[in-house]
Amino acid sequence: MSETFTKGMARNIYFGGSVFFFLVFLALTYHTEQTFPERSNESEMNESVARGKLVWEQNNCIGCHSLLGEGAYFAPELGNVFERRGGEASFKPFLHAWMKAQPLGVPGRRAMPQFNLSEQEVDDMAEFLMWTSKIDTNDWPPNKEG
Repeated sequence: MSETFTKGMARNIYFGGSVFFFLVFLALTYHTEQTFPERSNESEMNESVARGKLVWEQNNCIGCHSLLGEGAYFAPELGNVFERRGGEASFKPFLHAWMKAQPLGVPGRRAMPQFNLSEQEVDDMAEFLMWTSKIDTNDWPPNKEG
């Protein structure tokens, strides 16, 4: 074997590596496209979920909270708030009470503002958060409290 590294060898490594990683990229893209429908929870999306997402966006909730790892880390992660705060049995009443009680006025803690949402808007927000909690996120967030 030659002790020198020639331009031809470098070119072959470059092109060979480029082709290899391009094929890996295509394989991962195909895999993602095949598994996405079963992980996305799209089948359970309804008008209430869409209205809840609109409430989420109009009030810039992501400016303080994160949802499924996206957003600000100033306030708690809300991707699993449905399970943390009672599940099917008591999540909606909890969310209504929590939204009405804002701001809490706890000393030394920044408060969530009072958005003065209607009962319907809070219900829609609850539906949106319930829907997001059922998305397969590979166990994100990593701990119970987000």
